[in-house]
Amino acid sequence: MIRVEEEWITGWEFSKGDENHYRPVELPHDWALDAPFRPEAEGGASQGYRDRWGVGWYRKRFSLNKRPDRQYALYFDGIYEKSTIWVNGREAGGRPYGYSSFELPITSYLRDGENEIRVFVDNRERPSDRWYSGAGLYRKVWWKELPLKPLEEQKLFIQTQIIDGRACVHVWYEEEISMRVELAGKIVSSERGRVVIEVENPRLWSAEDPYLYDMTIERWEENRAVDSIRKKIGLREVKWRWQEGLYVNDKPVLLRGVCLHQDVAARGIAVKKELWRDRLRKLKELGCNALRLAHHPFSREFLDLCDEMGFYVYEECFDKWTSGAYGRHYPTEWKRDLDGMILRDRNRPSVIIWGVGNEVENQGQDSMLKILQKLVEEVREQDPTRPVTYAMNPHFKRESRIDASKVKDIQKFVDEEDDREIYDEAEKIERIRKIASFVDVISCNYQEPWYEAIHRAVPEKLILGTEVYPYFLGDRAVLQNFTVHNPSLVPEKYPYVVGSMIWTGYDYLGEAMQYPSKGWSGSLLRTNGVPRGTFYQIKSYWSKEPMVHFAVLDYSFGDECVKEHWDSPPYLEHWDFPQFRRAVIPYRIACNCEEAVLYLNEKMYRLPSPTESPDHVIHGFLPWQPGIVRVVGYRGGRAVCEHRVVTPGKASRFCPEEEGLLLREGCEKLIGIRAADEEGNLCIRAQGRVTFRGEGGLRVLAVDNGNLLGEEPYVNSSISLYHGRASVLVKATEKGEGILYVSGANLRETKMTFTII
Repeated sequence: MIRVEEEWITGWEFSKGDENHYRPVELPHDWALDAPFRPEAEGGASQGYRDRWGVGWYRKRFSLNKRPDRQYALYFDGIYEKSTIWVNGREAGGRPYGYSSFELPITSYLRDGENEIRVFVDNRERPSDRWYSGAGLYRKVWWKELPLKPLEEQKLFIQTQIIDGRACVHVWYEEEISMRVELAGKIVSSERGRVVIEVENPRLWSAEDPYLYDMTIERWEENRAVDSIRKKIGLREVKWRWQEGLYVNDKPVLLRGVCLHQDVAARGIAVKKELWRDRLRKLKELGCNALRLAHHPFSREFLDLCDEMGFYVYEECFDKWTSGAYGRHYPTEWKRDLDGMILRDRNRPSVIIWGVGNEVENQGQDSMLKILQKLVEEVREQDPTRPVTYAMNPHFKRESRIDASKVKDIQKFVDEEDDREIYDEAEKIERIRKIASFVDVISCNYQEPWYEAIHRAVPEKLILGTEVYPYFLGDRAVLQNFTVHNPSLVPEKYPYVVGSMIWTGYDYLGEAMQYPSKGWSGSLLRTNGVPRGTFYQIKSYWSKEPMVHFAVLDYSFGDECVKEHWDSPPYLEHWDFPQFRRAVIPYRIACNCEEAVLYLNEKMYRLPSPTESPDHVIHGFLPWQPGIVRVVGYRGGRAVCEHRVVTPGKASRFCPEEEGLLLREGCEKLIGIRAADEEGNLCIRAQGRVTFRGEGGLRVLAVDNGNLLGEEPYVNSSISLYHGRASVLVKATEKGEGILYVSGANLRETKMTFTII
C-alpha cells in the first residue's frame, strides 16, 4: 500500500450557530440555500436576498489504527468561508478564502482509536461577494494516508512539446528525487527529478477531441516505490501568435465561450460532478468550446470535467483586489491563494490562460498597475508556459484618494457612486494601453467597439473578449446601444481577436437587480437548463451541425428583471396565441444553413438568407392562425434540418423533457417536465403548482422552474409551472427501477419510470 485517498462524503454532522443541535448531512453541503428570503437582508441583492450570515460547525468521528510509517492529511477542495479545523480538540489550521483548495497535515493531532474532526465556518464578515456565495463545506473532503516521503502534487510540473509529429512530455519535480514515470506504454526513470518521455504518433488533446492519457509517477527509495500518483494528462501545444490568433496543435482556434458562476440553483454551491456534466453537455450542444470561471478557482471535479469533455479554460483567482469581499484577504493571502490555484491546475490540458483579477479598483492608475505587475510576475514564476492576463473594463475614472477597501457595497460603488464615465476615447485607450503593457493578452470586458483602436495602440498583442453581452453590441459614442448587431460575431472580423466569453452561460443566484428577483437573469440558459431564445441564436453562430430554430416575440409573460444591456427580446419557442383572432406575429429564425423555408399549415413563405441580416438571423412576421409552423434548413440545395412548432390542445398531462433517461446509482439528476396536450406538445401557458414524488430507487431532493422572481424554496417537493415547465432534482439511491410521480396544475397524475444502473 503506497497511498490511500478516500472521499469523505458521508458520516458528517452539521450544527448552525452553535454546537448543540447537530444533524446528519452529506457533502457537499451549502447551509445558506434554505436561508429565508428577506427584502431588507444585508447585502441582499448580491446574495439573492437570503439571510445567509452566521457560523456553522461540521463534525466527523472515525476510528484509526495509527501507523508510525504513515503520515495523514485532509484535503479540502473549498470551505466558504474563514474556516478553522480542529482535530481532537486542537486547532490544526484553516483557510480564510472560501474558494481555495488546501491540504492540511494532521498526523501529530491524531491518536489510535476514536478521533474527531470539527470544522468551524465563519460566514459573518462583510461585504459579501457580488454573487451568491453560499456557506459551509460545499466541496468534497479527502482523507489521505501517505508515506513518510510522499510525492507532493504541487511540486510536479508537466509540459508537452510537439516536435516532428512526436510528443515530448517533460515531467519536473521541484526536488532532486529518484522517480519513475510511465506513459503510453513507456517507462522512464531519473535520479534527479526530471524525466522526458517521447510519445510517437500521439493523439493530441483539443476541445474537439479531448483525449486523455494515463500517467503514473512513482517515487523510489532504496530500489522500491514508496509513493505513486496517477494522473490523466492531455498532450497538446497551445500557441498565441501575434497578428494571427490562437493555435492549438498548429490549428487555428477561435474561443467561443461563456462565463460561469459556480452555483446550480437547486443545489446552491454544493454541486456534484454529474450536475455540472449535464450543464456542460448543453454548452457543448451550443458549440461552446471555452469557459471563463468567474471569478475564482472552481472545484477540482469541475476542472476534471473540462479536461474530459474538452473546454479551453480561462481561470482566475479573485475578483477585486483591495476592495470588495477579497479586500479583507488580500494583504496576507494573495500569494498563497494565487500560487495555490496555479500549482493545482498548471498540469491540466484545459487551462490555457491565467487571469489575475476582474474590473478592479482604480483601473489604469499607478496604484492598480503596481499591484498588477506584482501579480503577473508571481504567475510567471509559477508557470512560465501560459499567458497571464487581467479582465479590464476601464469605463470610469475615479480619483485614487478614495479608499475602496472601506466600501461596503462594491457593486453600487462600481456602477454608481462617484464615478465619471470616460467619454474621451483617447483617455480610454491610454488606460487600456497601460494595463496591456503588463499582460500577455489584452482581456477586455465589453470593449468590442474599441477593438480597432486598441489594436492600433497595442498592435503586438492579441485581444480576448472576457465578457461580452449576449445580444446587444455596444457603441463607441454611448457605450451601450440597442440594435440587432451581436457582439459574438465581432471576433470573426479581426485576426487579432481570439474569441469572446458571453456573460453568462447559465443564470445564477445573487447579483440581482431588485427584489423579488433572486439572481441574474438574461443568460443563455435558465437555472434549470431551459434555453432562452439567445441560446439558439448563438448556436447558429457556433455549431457546425445544421440547425434551424423558430421563435416568436411574446411580451405577454412579463419581464424577468434583467439588467438592461444584458437583456434580449423575449423570443419564445411556441405558436400559441389564444388572445388573438387575427394578428401579425413577429418571429425570429436562427439558422446556420445557406437558406431556409417556412411553412404555416403547409403554406410556404419566402425567407431571406441569414447572411442578409446584420445579426445573421432571419427576422419576419407571420399571420396568426392555429396549426403547425415548420421551418426547413437547406445546404447545397438539400434539406438538412427542420424545426416544428405546434399550437397545442388542452393541457392534460406531464411529459419528461428527455426520453429514455438512464440514471446511475448514487448520482443526482435534474429532470425537466412540461405540461403537455395528449400529443405531447408543450402548453407554454399552463399554470399551477406541481408536486413530485419518488418511489423505488428515486428520492426527490429539490425543485426548480427557472423563475428567479419566484418566492418558492428549492428545498421542496413542489413548485409552480413557469412557461409550462418545471424541474425536479432527484437522487438515484439504488439500482433497478425508479419511479417519479408528477401531479397538480389540474392535470392528471403522470407516472414516469427510469432505469437505474
